[in-house]
Amino acid sequence: MREYTDYIRVKLKKGEREQIQKRMEEAGIKNMSAYIRKMAIDGYVIKLDLSDVKEVSRLLRINANNMNQYAKRANENGSIYLEDIKVIKAQQEELWELMKKILQRLSTI
Repeated sequence: MREYTDYIRVKLKKGEREQIQKRMEEAGIKNMSAYIRKMAIDGYVIKLDLSDVKEVSRLLRINANNMNQYAKRANENGSIYLEDIKVIKAQQEELWELMKKILQRLSTI
């Protein structure tokens, strides 16, 4: 069953389609119908640069992997090294600082 049952026909002047497509590309939207609906209803599109979120996510995966390896080694040997704990703690604190900066940036939008 199709969700959209109504339509509007819009006439464009020469070059307006290209302008719309350029704006869609800038917003990172590929579906013209979705873009036009969004603009007609809300009047704007917000495109967020989340590259820093991806980087923190990548670092979190690495750190989680390191913690899992350390836990496995601790279970096998029955001992843990203070220096390893300090490194993991420092990495977690660095990740937390990065996340706070990201959250502060996003809260200003």
